[in-house]
Amino acid sequence: MAAHHRQNTAGRRKVQVSYVIRDEVEKYNRNGVNALQLDPALNRLFTAGRDSIIRIWSVNQHKQDPYIASMEHHTDWVNDIVLCCNGKTLISASSDTTVKVWNAHKGFCMSTLRTHKDYVKALAYAKDKELVASAGLDRQIFLWDVNTLTALTASNNTVTTSSLSGNKDSIYSLAMNQLGTIIVSGSTEKVLRVWDPRTCAKLMKLKGHTDNVKALLLNRDGTQVNDAFTHVYSGGRDRKIYCTDLRNPDIRVLICEEKAPVLKMELDRSADPPPAIWVATTKSTVNKWTLKGIHNFRASGDYDNDCTNPITPLCTQPDQVIKGGASIIQCHILNDKRHILTKDTNNNVAYWDVLKACKVEDLGKVDFEDEIKKRFKMVYVPNWFSVDLKTGMLTITLDESDCFAAWVSAKDAGFSSPDGSDPKLNLGGLLLQALLEYWPRTHVNPMDEEENEVNHVNGEQENRVQKGNGYFQVPPHTPVIFGEAGGRTLFRLLCRDSGGETESMLLNETVPQWVIDITVDKNMPKFNKIPFYLQPHASSGAKTLKKDRLSASDMLQVRKVMEHVYEKIINLDNESQTTSSSNNEKPGEQEKEEDIAVLAEEKIELLCQDQVLDPNMDLRTVKHFIWKSGGDLTLHYRQSPREEGANASGYSFTDLPLMAPRVVLGSLLSPNGNTTSNGRFGMD
Repeated sequence: MAAHHRQNTAGRRKVQVSYVIRDEVEKYNRNGVNALQLDPALNRLFTAGRDSIIRIWSVNQHKQDPYIASMEHHTDWVNDIVLCCNGKTLISASSDTTVKVWNAHKGFCMSTLRTHKDYVKALAYAKDKELVASAGLDRQIFLWDVNTLTALTASNNTVTTSSLSGNKDSIYSLAMNQLGTIIVSGSTEKVLRVWDPRTCAKLMKLKGHTDNVKALLLNRDGTQVNDAFTHVYSGGRDRKIYCTDLRNPDIRVLICEEKAPVLKMELDRSADPPPAIWVATTKSTVNKWTLKGIHNFRASGDYDNDCTNPITPLCTQPDQVIKGGASIIQCHILNDKRHILTKDTNNNVAYWDVLKACKVEDLGKVDFEDEIKKRFKMVYVPNWFSVDLKTGMLTITLDESDCFAAWVSAKDAGFSSPDGSDPKLNLGGLLLQALLEYWPRTHVNPMDEEENEVNHVNGEQENRVQKGNGYFQVPPHTPVIFGEAGGRTLFRLLCRDSGGETESMLLNETVPQWVIDITVDKNMPKFNKIPFYLQPHASSGAKTLKKDRLSASDMLQVRKVMEHVYEKIINLDNESQTTSSSNNEKPGEQEKEEDIAVLAEEKIELLCQDQVLDPNMDLRTVKHFIWKSGGDLTLHYRQSPREEGANASGYSFTDLPLMAPRVVLGSLLSPNGNTTSNGRFGMD
């Protein structure tokens, strides 16, 4: 079946699965803003965010809500953007190693360029030639013809690019003149390298900087800073925006002071001189500062020609504000390895459900550490996912190495089973099934199974197709990302879109085999086993047994071990056991098992490191919180103190016949070597 074939490269690379927990519409920048582009013809401002989203805003001050739309396809910081073709096309560069081409008017991604092998940090645009250059940490500069890029289609998807080589270090800044005759790059090499993009020839190397060069400007001819060669606007880590007169560099006017380090500035060129400047910082809010009156301000002598004297800024309040949202800056994974507490830049604390990919509760401005302590539970679940806050939102990543490490009971997870049973659930497996619920290849159509029913409704057949995991769903708008372990994105889609023809085809080529096994083939992973030793406690006076190494599911509860000690080792009622075992179907057997469970808890204590164990604990929790040392877990059993000297039959603990575990444990293993459904255990 052709739909099931994947490219060979997918089998060789290590692919991870990530998803972002977020609102369906993220109206506000959730992190710092790296780049700005202004379209004066449509009064629109484009912001490129560290939250991976490009947003479009109205700069019409009469509009109460400036938000217009979001452009989403990147999976990491968007580092730079340029508007081309008179504002019709937007090119973006990202830390996800891609360059993307967008329809700026309609807001959708037209094509993705994957030539770079590392973060793409800078773009440059030659307006007269419709030529764009991209550069980044892979030390490469690529040239792109914008008209060729916008003509790409599904069938015509090949593009030729020229490259400029010779950089010895990562490139952080790039500039090209409007004629497309000069390109200059700045890097951690601390020099400027100059090329002719028409011939890809190196022209020169300019020395003088003593640190990384992060910003460059060229005029039309590539010989000056700006067209008039009179002023330059600058901003940086000191949060101050200056206008410097290049004819007299000692004179600079302090325009304003931001609340965070400046990342990008964009002049409003709707008039000459520019009436305003837009400023983006490491915070999510973008401000517009007026430049009106700057000449009068300069003439008055309020300029900085002596850095030791404080000066008054031209503006103390921004002329227009595009409000940003809060960014998550701190998180704590709770012991159940399902819920997360977060704290954002507004000091608000929130409670999240990783499994259902949603926020459970906003807790407000509460003490973060207190909330962690309040929600602590004495339970241990293995790590099965990792968390990234780079975009200011929760990004959860699943890796083949530990995705299936966490098993829990349905009851503990808050899920009910139709038949009333309490099955063991694998958290990673359930989540993968939920993330790919809309992918047709994962759907189970029980055509050949006895339980299949075909309903005839209005003469049509309706097959009962089983989707997802049967317990929960994730929000359909959840972004799902398949990427290489090194961070390179292979494919991004929304959960609900995996049923589309194109998306389904790309999933066939991208989804790794370890995900196919669980979502398509429904092969659940094996239980995690934990080895341990079981011995009488020294205080019991009982003879020490031969030290056999036992093994059981790490989810096995302490009470099950207590029942085993009561039934099989201490053998209080051997005759009753023999009678029971000869008639397995005898009515009332369930009641007898319940009686044994009660009796075991009344008469037996299980200890680890001389600490009496809670019967509700499981073995992995005991090993993590109480054993806390290397080597195999060792458990000891003894008679409950409340039973000592109070036995109606007059026996003492030391008088009880002891049976070696070897005799009774082997038969309780299931054929695959896991614990049997009744939760018991066996020997290695």
